[in-house]
Amino acid sequence: MKAKNLKLIARVEEDLKVVSAYLQDSIASVSDIANLKKNKIFLMQLNRFMWEDVEKGVFRKNKRIRTILKFENVLEVNSKNINQSKKDKFLDFLAIESNQMPDNNYEMRIIFAGDSIIKIISEVIEVTLDDQGEAWDTKNKPNHKAL
Repeated sequence: MKAKNLKLIARVEEDLKVVSAYLQDSIASVSDIANLKKNKIFLMQLNRFMWEDVEKGVFRKNKRIRTILKFENVLEVNSKNINQSKKDKFLDFLAIESNQMPDNNYEMRIIFAGDSIIKIISEVIEVTLDDQGEAWDTKNKPNHKAL
């Protein structure tokens, strides 16, 4: 049976936490990040580790799938510790954090390993995660050290 590709839509902060959880341990290339200012859209393609498959059974293979993360109604995008001229650099996704600002806009921070951050200011939370194509096997399963 072919697995269905995941498609999530976030419109409130709780939804965004779900999207963040599914993206944990994804990998993004700097070249696969785009801010379309005129369209008020921020896009990022990631290779998402399919944790939902791993947790279904012990004997399943580790898989990744390409996914598109899209933010709409974007007013401003800033980054920290990301050299945009190094297009071949990879970023390890950790989480998305959000908060509503005093002007009622939302600040959403995409946090990567190595203290790299993309900060998005948006009028509303309108974020989609949309898997693309077929998943592939990967030898490496992300490993987290216990604190």
